[in-house]
Amino acid sequence: MSGFIVIAGLLTLATLTALLYPLLRKREGSPEAWRSAGIIGLLVLLGGAALYPLWSTYKWHEEEPALDSPQAMIGRLARRLEREPDDLDGWLMLGRSYSVIQQYDLAARAYQRADTLAGGRNADALMGLAEALLESGRSDLAGRAGRLFEQALEVDPNSVKALFYSAFAARERNELPLARERFGKLLAANPPEAVARIIAEQIQEIDALSRLTAQADGDGAGARATAAQDATGGAAAPVSVPLRITLSPAVADKAAAGAPLFVVARLPGQRGPPLAAQRLDARFPQDVELRSTDAMLAGSGFTAGQELEIEARIANGGGAISRSGDPFGVIVVRAGGSERAAIEINQLKP
Repeated sequence: MSGFIVIAGLLTLATLTALLYPLLRKREGSPEAWRSAGIIGLLVLLGGAALYPLWSTYKWHEEEPALDSPQAMIGRLARRLEREPDDLDGWLMLGRSYSVIQQYDLAARAYQRADTLAGGRNADALMGLAEALLESGRSDLAGRAGRLFEQALEVDPNSVKALFYSAFAARERNELPLARERFGKLLAANPPEAVARIIAEQIQEIDALSRLTAQADGDGAGARATAAQDATGGAAAPVSVPLRITLSPAVADKAAAGAPLFVVARLPGQRGPPLAAQRLDARFPQDVELRSTDAMLAGSGFTAGQELEIEARIANGGGAISRSGDPFGVIVVRAGGSERAAIEINQLKP
């Protein structure tokens, strides 16, 4: 940058000489000539200094990266790969480096190049590309990113990362038996306690959702009744939450024709399987009685006076697992009330 400033100064001096020499030559010795020359010179200098930062593309307020900064090292690696474009390990390193500094679009390009060089047979390239697409928001586990993790698992069946992500991808696709099998393998590998809790929650939720999905085949009522009997000891009277569900015109065109309606009850802020759920035809307005006997797991259900978060969701994918774009509505109520609570489906799942 200092060399550029010297050159710019010399060019400015040459410009001033070209402008002022004829003026001073014609009016030698005249004070007005010197005054005019001084004013012109000052205007040129100040004008150039003021306008150049506005018109130039140089980033004046950003420090140039040090020679050993991550950006500088990544830049050197990228320039080397321009000369050696067939270096598979180099492209993998470049992808990892871009991911570290959260340049996920550039990371995706690097991993894509590595995947091309490997002919789709390098698990690290496939998983790196999938993660970069997820982080950049360009895909999700139900889309290309999920397919890439599936491909990585085929290439390396022992990859824990590929198994972990592909389990969630199967869950997103509503392939519940496959998702449960993969989560079971992860749990059998004795992961850290915090990870094991997450996996166990997923297995428990999949079991509950599988029972809920079975309602479509007409065999879910017995399972719900058995779970509710276990939850209440067979003695307590069922508790209901009366609801009226409506669909807002703002999201009505986002509901797929023939998609089912799922109504679920959870504790506010609860993760994991719902306390109770029903699968219904999506017709509106619709009055629903969500009962404690709709419990999905033994020991779940709800009791009178308990605060519940009720969600009504149109499942565009047809499955019990929510997906991006599903219309839904949520309210918080207390179980056992006599008044019918109103839920308007007026939002879309992110």
